[in-house]
Amino acid sequence: MNTLVIVLLAAVVLFAAYVLYGRWLAKKWGIDPAAKTPAVRKNDGKDYVPTNGWTVFSHQFSSIAGAGPVTGAIQAAAFGWVPVLLWVLIGGIFFGAVTDFGALYASVKNEGKSMGMLIEKYIGKLGRKLFLLFCWLFCGIVIAAFADMVAGTFNAYTVVDGVTQLAEAAQTNGAAGMVSIMFMVFAVVFGLVQKKWNLSGWKEAVLGVLFIAASFAVGMNCPLIYGKSTWSYITFVYIFFAAVLPMWLLKQPRDYMTTFMFIGMIAGAAVGLLVAHPTMNLPAFTSFNTSLGSMFPILFVTVACGAVSGFHSLVSSGTSSKTVENEKDMLKVGYGAMVLESLLAALALCVAGAAAAADGTPAAGTPFQIFSRGVAGFFEMFGVPSYAATVFMTMCVSALALTSLDAVARIGRMSFQELFSVDDMAHAEPWRKLLCNTHFSTALTLAFGFLLTQIGYANIWPLFGSANQLLSALVLITLCVFLKVTGRSNKMLFPPLIIMLCVTFTALVQRLLAMVKAIQAAASTTIPAGETTWGAVFIANGLQLIIAVLLIVLGLTIVVNALKSYAKSESGSEKAKA
Repeated sequence: MNTLVIVLLAAVVLFAAYVLYGRWLAKKWGIDPAAKTPAVRKNDGKDYVPTNGWTVFSHQFSSIAGAGPVTGAIQAAAFGWVPVLLWVLIGGIFFGAVTDFGALYASVKNEGKSMGMLIEKYIGKLGRKLFLLFCWLFCGIVIAAFADMVAGTFNAYTVVDGVTQLAEAAQTNGAAGMVSIMFMVFAVVFGLVQKKWNLSGWKEAVLGVLFIAASFAVGMNCPLIYGKSTWSYITFVYIFFAAVLPMWLLKQPRDYMTTFMFIGMIAGAAVGLLVAHPTMNLPAFTSFNTSLGSMFPILFVTVACGAVSGFHSLVSSGTSSKTVENEKDMLKVGYGAMVLESLLAALALCVAGAAAAADGTPAAGTPFQIFSRGVAGFFEMFGVPSYAATVFMTMCVSALALTSLDAVARIGRMSFQELFSVDDMAHAEPWRKLLCNTHFSTALTLAFGFLLTQIGYANIWPLFGSANQLLSALVLITLCVFLKVTGRSNKMLFPPLIIMLCVTFTALVQRLLAMVKAIQAAASTTIPAGETTWGAVFIANGLQLIIAVLLIVLGLTIVVNALKSYAKSESGSEKAKA
């Protein structure tokens, strides 16, 4: 089948969903353009900052459009492209976009409260504490998976027959790494310029594009040839500063600039498919059971962010809700950013399909490499030099992960702080003040993430996908209570809630059993000297086992508490306040 037809079909369906279903939800729940949002009422110049709607959209999309839609869609294609496309469209429209919009809506209507604080209000303090611990564990998993991807993308070395040597792509990877560093530097400059002169419209766009061009000019001429471990350290240093610096200084300008790159990347993929209209070489359907596992639940947790993601809700309620300056912007920020991410997942699937062999054999390499090479090839068709096209796409795919990394590091830090904070922090115990210190809590969160990077993203991805979608189910339960007590309709949330609970708990139990079997197998085998150690076995399997058990216990406890709260809550009891 022609990939152009698939992309056009996906675009039409997603746009129609935004116009029809998205607006129906906004009308059903109620949008008040005249209301003062938390960003306006609580403007502190740091977290609460009234921001132009399209800038908030850029932040939301850049933060949520991480590695998930590309990696997940391409990996899940092992089941065939039809099941993946169906889940991306159905999940994106009725599951993911609804959850993202709902989380943003509930937060804005509750003084910009994070999801943890919303859970305390509608479910109880115990539910909040458990949810915050769940979030912190989840953020560590995300940091580990995405940081490992970034470091691997910029890595200039490879191992051949036990010997470390420069990889063929060393120059390209090193250039992309330098571009990323310059991107961060220019983002700070951009933020300072914006703070002083408050540019908007075409002036803001021109300055952003100029800084992007300057970053590429420096990076392509001054590549940094480092190994994976060095890039891992650099990545963690960056996300530390991204988590502690004011939003306007680094994260918002970086997200704004990154959006232009994403637009270029998506446009390149779309125009390339339009001009070349290659054939979808991947099979439409393979089997209900593949090397990844059974279609239920593995397809759903592997596609992950391209259809539904709990992490998005943390961004919606943790950062975006504190910058929305008008309620009318909530639909495009919450619902719109998610359907655009679903379109990115469909594009990634088509690029992978075009790159596959005529007999259906998938292209070699990681999902990032497949997508990067495919779109770079489209750019080359239009006369872009091979080196420039490859550096641009390598930077783009790494930016997908980096933009999520800086958001999740901030959210993880805030979750950890909220876990130990009390109302009267001025008179709190010294240990509590230390744990709630911005820099200490950030360092502890990143240390946990760094430990998990030793597992490697390929091994941790199933755990990430399961935890991610369980988080979305927990958010949906909270939204059900919020909508009920404020007298709003919540029936549209029950189907995605029930399905997500079934999918995620099944996947987590399967992962737990797989880890137990792996440890048992290792225990019954004599490990050859020098090949690995029991410490490596523990990191790869034991640590995942512990986290999986914690996630299951925490998830079940939160669900039980939430259902009790829902049953006890009175419909319309807060209608006058909301």
